[in-house]
Amino acid sequence: MAAARDQLLDAIRALMAAHSPPLHALVVPSEDAHQSEYVSEQDKRREFISGFTGSAGLALITMNEALLWTDGRYFLQATQQLSDRWKLMRMGEDPSVEAWIADNLADEAVIGINPWCISVDSAQRYEHAFSKKNQTLFQLYSDLVDEVWKDRPPVEPRPVIVHPVEFAGLSVSEKIKELREKLVHEKASAIIITALDEVAWLYNIRGSDVDYSPVVHSYAIVTLHSAFFYVDKRKVTIEVQKYMAQNGIDIREYETVQSDASLLSSGQLKSSVHGERDINEVETSKIWIDSGSCCLALYSKLSPHQVLPLQSPIALPKAVKNPTELDGLRKAHIRDGAAVVQYLAWLDNQMQENYGASGYFSEIKGSHKKENLGTKLTEVSVSDKLEGFRATKEHFRGLSFPTISSVGPNAAVIHYKPEASTCSEMDADKIYLCDSGAQYLDGTTDITRTVHFGKPSEHEKSCYTAVLKGHIALDIAVFPNGTTGHALDILSRAPLWREGLDYRHGTGHGIGSYLNVHEGPHLISFRPSARNVPLQASMTVTDEPGYYEDGSFGIRLENVLICKEANAKFNFGEKGYLAFEHITWAPYQAKLIDTKLLTPVEIDWVNTYHSECRKILEPYLNKQEKEWLRKATEPIAVSS
Repeated sequence: MAAARDQLLDAIRALMAAHSPPLHALVVPSEDAHQSEYVSEQDKRREFISGFTGSAGLALITMNEALLWTDGRYFLQATQQLSDRWKLMRMGEDPSVEAWIADNLADEAVIGINPWCISVDSAQRYEHAFSKKNQTLFQLYSDLVDEVWKDRPPVEPRPVIVHPVEFAGLSVSEKIKELREKLVHEKASAIIITALDEVAWLYNIRGSDVDYSPVVHSYAIVTLHSAFFYVDKRKVTIEVQKYMAQNGIDIREYETVQSDASLLSSGQLKSSVHGERDINEVETSKIWIDSGSCCLALYSKLSPHQVLPLQSPIALPKAVKNPTELDGLRKAHIRDGAAVVQYLAWLDNQMQENYGASGYFSEIKGSHKKENLGTKLTEVSVSDKLEGFRATKEHFRGLSFPTISSVGPNAAVIHYKPEASTCSEMDADKIYLCDSGAQYLDGTTDITRTVHFGKPSEHEKSCYTAVLKGHIALDIAVFPNGTTGHALDILSRAPLWREGLDYRHGTGHGIGSYLNVHEGPHLISFRPSARNVPLQASMTVTDEPGYYEDGSFGIRLENVLICKEANAKFNFGEKGYLAFEHITWAPYQAKLIDTKLLTPVEIDWVNTYHSECRKILEPYLNKQEKEWLRKATEPIAVSS
């Protein structure tokens, strides 16, 4: 495969040289035409050309070099997957791609880009960096990677599905009314919506165009009096046609969004549903785009003076869940927690039967691995079993991301994705990290638990306990309105920092309501972007500190939290104070906790959590599973 990829690099460079004008470099982003984090198989161009399968990254091909940028979650994975013809560039440590190009390529170099796969923000940042050497960002008419990708997966027309108000909580008409009020407030006459989860949320539709994310490849344009839905019409059922018509939404072919953007710019966009265009929708009116998600190709159809480049007005209403969505998320996480407990109980039994492990509860060193006794367990086969438990739960619609089922050294690969042909066998003497989640009609889940079925080392225990302390610190935080995730991130890191430890990923991300498992615009992270959006009541966010030792083990603990108003004694500055409610339910492994390192407050937190966990999940379990959970949630005490 490496040799074949080397030939692809040669083929790309031949196309670059033959291009008019000749290209000195080609940028291959991870994103699709909607700037999605997770993309469909036919949009995985960067993965195809580089061999690196992580969800985040960017490839740069020059006539002499091939470089790949990715973030700290993927450093180890990238070193394992890239051939020796590729150089890994570590985001946050090495120069950015635009700085590297400006410093290393010649004056007046031409850098090719597919304008559908780069955001306005990124394109303008590149152009600013390139200006000092008169370098040019050139918009390609066709993607050069597609030209060498002979067996590129075809587009499969999967149906659009109406998401019922009983789960969405708000009707389309209510959402569009609120959106139009924001347009009027900003003196804008229209908005172009490009992010897939925003279109899905606004129009209360779902689909299956992207694995693990229930979205539809589509765009929306909403004006003061009209609304348009751009989609492959083969995906539109009679039910969806009626639904859109009832809500005054004009269905157009997916590809016409570019020409309609031009018509919108010139005040000529008319709706077949509403007839005449609005007299206010003229050339002097502002057109709202989110420059972080709108692609360069659509932006190029607008006059720059018309553009209102602000964060999408849909991002916050989507992130701040309504009461129906919050209720659904709580219920989904209870069913999901039951599946995780069923899985852990099953896996505990299997590890003892097949590998002579001491098990989830005992620290006594198990006997040597039993040979030829039962089934061989692998990272993939056990994660398939977990999916099976989830599939029995009400409203289950699939996984929310590929399960990170990882043993020993693989657990140190932060976003490890096991493959059936190459994954590791389960091992009773090594840590097992499982980060998984599901899509349910009433909510999206994401949970991580780390366990050991043998005798963990003292070092592993102390690391696990430091991660747990950080996990608890964020969970119990109380903070004033206006606080960002950048300010809170240190709470989860401080217990690790005290030991000289850290982790190379953010601490928390928003989570969708039967939508994307990673949802903005807020996050809890050391990254500067975490300063942009304060946390608000009714937002969801994950709490997932970790620690990873390359070549040895990895630890992560993750719950989903709902931000809520705090019951604080005082209200200094009349700001109002916020706190968190955890909605994820599954036990922490007592034998991995060094209770000597916990404070009385932390011990009380674990015991209270376990008591609630037992009460909440027991109704979903059989007799043996209840007994396992009872044992897993017994109170812990300080070691003597």
